[in-house]
Amino acid sequence: MTKGVYILFSVFSFLSAQSQDLESYIQEAETNSPEVQAFEISYNIAKEKVEEANALPNTEVSAGVFVSEPETRTGAQKARFSVKQMLPWFGTITARENYASAVAEVDYLDVTITKRKLRLSVSQSYYKLYAITEKQKVLDENMRLLKTYERLALTSVEVGNASAVDVLRLQIRQNELQEQKEVLRQEYLSEQGVFNKLLNRKKTLAIDLIDSLTIVPVVEQTITELELHPELEKYDMLYESVTRSELLNQKEANPNLGFGLDYIPVAERAGMDFSDNGKDILMPMVSLSIPIFNNKYKSRTVQNEMRQEEINAHKSNRRNLLQTILNTSLSDKEAARIKFNTQMKNLKQARNAEEILIKNYETGTIDFNDVLDIQELQLKFQMNQIEALKNYYSQMAVINYLTNQY
Repeated sequence: MTKGVYILFSVFSFLSAQSQDLESYIQEAETNSPEVQAFEISYNIAKEKVEEANALPNTEVSAGVFVSEPETRTGAQKARFSVKQMLPWFGTITARENYASAVAEVDYLDVTITKRKLRLSVSQSYYKLYAITEKQKVLDENMRLLKTYERLALTSVEVGNASAVDVLRLQIRQNELQEQKEVLRQEYLSEQGVFNKLLNRKKTLAIDLIDSLTIVPVVEQTITELELHPELEKYDMLYESVTRSELLNQKEANPNLGFGLDYIPVAERAGMDFSDNGKDILMPMVSLSIPIFNNKYKSRTVQNEMRQEEINAHKSNRRNLLQTILNTSLSDKEAARIKFNTQMKNLKQARNAEEILIKNYETGTIDFNDVLDIQELQLKFQMNQIEALKNYYSQMAVINYLTNQY
């Protein structure tokens, strides 16, 4: 299945310019991550197994002494010394190396996948922290605005143009904003711990965030979707490893060759004089190990065929799942963009309404109920805008994970 995926390259350029701190955090996370380190060790072990595949079977050395020495024409045999080396069939060692290399490649892809997932987690946590910080700034701004309105209300109360209830309502609203700010503070501390643990460091360490993010105009370009994703490549390498396992199985089904040498010291016969008296025996040997009962090799072939079918099924299922995630992220990203732009328009209109209220104050006709309504709308639009921005970049992080656009 091949489809077009639209990737926002100008946004990537913007992120490259603005998110150097994030990139440094990602590099730190990859360096410090115990999970990444564990997979790297597994990969190094797998590479060592390639060297192990070169090994030949153990050389057999044996020695024995005749308890009852057999007499021969040339003398009594005293002992027997043997050395024997079995050799696998031609090409078996190469097949074993190829199989070990394929397994190592699977482990390497585990390292790559883990790093990409870690990058995604760090990025999303970073954007959550940014959103919380921006919301806190918005709350501070609105609290200052309410303080200004409170002073206006107190002045209006003095001249009889407002009620003390208006002042109390403005103060209550400030208390509500202070409550929201405290809640956000707790959310920040929690997410700060999550972020720092992703970097495998003390959870209370401070985090440097960029000053601002925005959604910039973009130029869209079509790229290939998930064909090169390491999660799918892993299934390809698993399939290849099974193929090489079957080649090794076929080689191991062949006979093994053995070469050896027997040495038997012979004692001289007393009282006899002939040319071969006491001549030692030296006997080269060749052996052949034939797998007559080879049902296990046939069974392995059947198992490998079924394993390849299983891998293809898993790959197809995983591709469908990743494609679904990608489609959802693309949709959610565009929805976040629309919401961001809408909240920007609403916020502009709310501020125009605020200016009208302030001008009305100069004529003594300000309605503090309207003031609170407009302030609440402004806060809602600002919070929604920040949330949309966070969602936009979080979905971009998912798209980056799926399409390798870093």
